[in-house]
Amino acid sequence: MAEKGRRQNILLITCDQWHGDCLSAVSHPVVRTPNVDALAAEGVLFREHYGGAAPCSPARACLYTGLYQMNNRVCRNGTPLDARHGNIALWARSLGYDPTLFGYTDVSPDPRALAPGDPRLKSYEGVLPGFTVRQLLPEHQKPWLSWLKARGIDSGAGFPDIHRPASEIGGRIESAVTSAPPVYSKDETPAAFLTGEFVRWLGEQERDTPWFAHLSFLSPHPPFIVPEPYNMMYDPADGTAFRRAASWQAEAESHPYLAYDLDQQQRAKFRPGAEGKVRDWGDDDFRRIRSLYYGMISEVDAQLGRIWQAVKAAGAWDDTIIVLTSDHAEMMGDHYMLGKGGFFDGSFHIPLIIRDPRRRNAAGASVDRFSEAVDIAPTLLDLLGEETPPHLDGQSLKPFLDAGEPDNWREAAHWEFDFRSVADGDAERHFGIGPRQCNLAVIRTEKFKYVHFGGGLPPLLFDLEKDRDELTNVAGDPAYLPVRLELAERLLAWRAEHLDQSLALAELTEDGVAGHVAGLPPFQS
Repeated sequence: MAEKGRRQNILLITCDQWHGDCLSAVSHPVVRTPNVDALAAEGVLFREHYGGAAPCSPARACLYTGLYQMNNRVCRNGTPLDARHGNIALWARSLGYDPTLFGYTDVSPDPRALAPGDPRLKSYEGVLPGFTVRQLLPEHQKPWLSWLKARGIDSGAGFPDIHRPASEIGGRIESAVTSAPPVYSKDETPAAFLTGEFVRWLGEQERDTPWFAHLSFLSPHPPFIVPEPYNMMYDPADGTAFRRAASWQAEAESHPYLAYDLDQQQRAKFRPGAEGKVRDWGDDDFRRIRSLYYGMISEVDAQLGRIWQAVKAAGAWDDTIIVLTSDHAEMMGDHYMLGKGGFFDGSFHIPLIIRDPRRRNAAGASVDRFSEAVDIAPTLLDLLGEETPPHLDGQSLKPFLDAGEPDNWREAAHWEFDFRSVADGDAERHFGIGPRQCNLAVIRTEKFKYVHFGGGLPPLLFDLEKDRDELTNVAGDPAYLPVRLELAERLLAWRAEHLDQSLALAELTEDGVAGHVAGLPPFQS
């Protein structure tokens, strides 16, 4: 049953690669995010929220579809999203919204619906079906570069060189990481550009017509660079100790997958023009990168403040549900790594704040129960008064927003990571296994984390009460055998329960279809 009154506006914001600990709202010792904190004060902060997969396309597929990777099957950037799956934009459109995109969704289209020569088959940066595009900002960032040029900024370096320090463009690249700023200012970042486009669009909306907007910011995703004053806002010497072994060699010796991953990470992916491997950067470089990452978070936070002001100025603040989250997180130098992937919490623990202006009883509350990216779509449908399709893997978070707690809530977080490389087969050759075996699945409770690998790679078990930094694998310790077996069984039960339910919840009877058929309206199911 739909909730009484005017249907709410929806503002879904994702900030790419934002680590869940990096908010002052969760008492980070260094990072300050006053505008995120202001949203948390009016909403509910989920402290134990986890992405469902990595990198961007798989993570977003979980968020947009409400399905785990085992069901949406988006394994890598470039894996097509099966056209049979519903998603958050299509569901909103069926309710009368015109979901509007600012940024990107990184969804590869289903090639079965396109001609072989269609140019959309040459990029993984497609648009999620159901969205109207107001301002697309793919990886090449050409719309932003054109905007910079119109403002008199020389953008001739293009992407990614535009994100090098201004002093390095066209000249020598410093071997050490520097805090030098780029050619663009704090008012000319990609986040500032997208925010301006959203504010302009918001001013065009009829006050009596509900709207749905998705702002998808790239920051704080690398390249790691940020304009003044954010480049010097945080001292590299500040911050907690890195979570890692005594050397990258020790990390590599601890598991075959870590040895492979550490060998793969190239510096140029994170600092354009840099040579060598990430693992060989020293502590000073990792600390400076981390300080720049914190600065990028503060720069995004400033743009979020502009958005809050614009929504209030439009008279829409009390009619707008806001969801602020990320797709996946960032390693920030832990385990001698940058970026995302693998199994560490550092890659998958992400922020989530939900503010529903109709629900003030829980304002300012924080939730310590495990939530997952697949919960976002069911939650928004529930908040709009619609039934959640029962084949979805996520659960509505609405009871937490009503200052309660749902029955039988999950006691663990789960995520998956697929490291196949279909186009070049690198991982397959390295491990001597097939693409179907290049995967891992994680179950993480408050006390333990169990990681199961395909292809015969050894499992991992971490005692998080004794080993918060995930350094000691106790999977082979006889004392932990009961824990390992229990978590392996729970992981198997989780997979069995959540295998694709699109048609499994339906049955043909003499009276016709009983149950639920995914993709059909409820009255036909």
